[in-house]
Amino acid sequence: MALLNFKARANRQAPSSGLGDILEGWSIEVMPRTAAKIDDFRTLLPAGTRVYVAHIAGTPIEDMVATARRLRDEGFPVMPHFPARSIPDSATLEDWIKRYRNEADVREALLLGGGQQEPAGSLDSSIQMLETGLFDRHGFSRLHIAGHPEGNRDIDRDGSTRSVDKALAWKQDFASRTDARMAIVTQFAFDARAVTTWADRIQRAGVTLPIHVGIAGPAKLQTLVQYALSCGVGPSLKVLQKRAMDVTRLLVPYEPTEVVAGLADYKARNPDSLIEQLHLFPLGGIKAAGEWVDRQESSSQPG
Repeated sequence: MALLNFKARANRQAPSSGLGDILEGWSIEVMPRTAAKIDDFRTLLPAGTRVYVAHIAGTPIEDMVATARRLRDEGFPVMPHFPARSIPDSATLEDWIKRYRNEADVREALLLGGGQQEPAGSLDSSIQMLETGLFDRHGFSRLHIAGHPEGNRDIDRDGSTRSVDKALAWKQDFASRTDARMAIVTQFAFDARAVTTWADRIQRAGVTLPIHVGIAGPAKLQTLVQYALSCGVGPSLKVLQKRAMDVTRLLVPYEPTEVVAGLADYKARNPDSLIEQLHLFPLGGIKAAGEWVDRQESSSQPG
């Protein structure tokens, strides 16, 4: 299949209607090991696409910074993950921040607790990292935090949302007293209603941070089920299970069209909603994710 003709578009185009409205400004994430397999991201992604660099446990910081630098050199805004439980202490955190800033000109970060059950040292949460003041001190102007529409078993082990809600309230207060641009980036989901119900709930609770909804890009169904189980996706897993029972759809790669249509409809009916845009998890490959978005945007254009 031919590469997408993204080079012809120097800047993002604002789609006119339908799915395109919520797709405008979409972001994507990569890992160093997958990024290394791509010769040039400019052949796959539109100019200006924000690229998150996922920090999987055990990945050397040198590989993370090198990937960030490479993406910046190719013209993309870069947002590396800072997983608290993988960072031993504040001194290491500052070293990482300085390396990203000085070696890759990075000024953005996604702060999250991380997938490790036990912290590597004294840091255990994104709140602790924010409290250090190090990101502000070193000129990071955009800070995103993680959101969990279907709960976070690493935080609320009793199945409630008390701890998650309390942490989110603290971060909302932090956002109100800092000039950093902040947003919530969610775990991927397969059920739009699970996301919109959560978005309504936290907005009623006083949260005003924009939400970037995580969705899984096109992938084999087996791949998605494996990721969903490992990441703790709950209610929306039923969407995948229902699909698996339909023999006519079992062998066809999953595409997030239905969940995105649900989000787009909700956004159209609720213009003051916190939901702002989408963040793609390219579980079936970066190329496949980019091609899917391109098809949706093209179909949204008039004529």
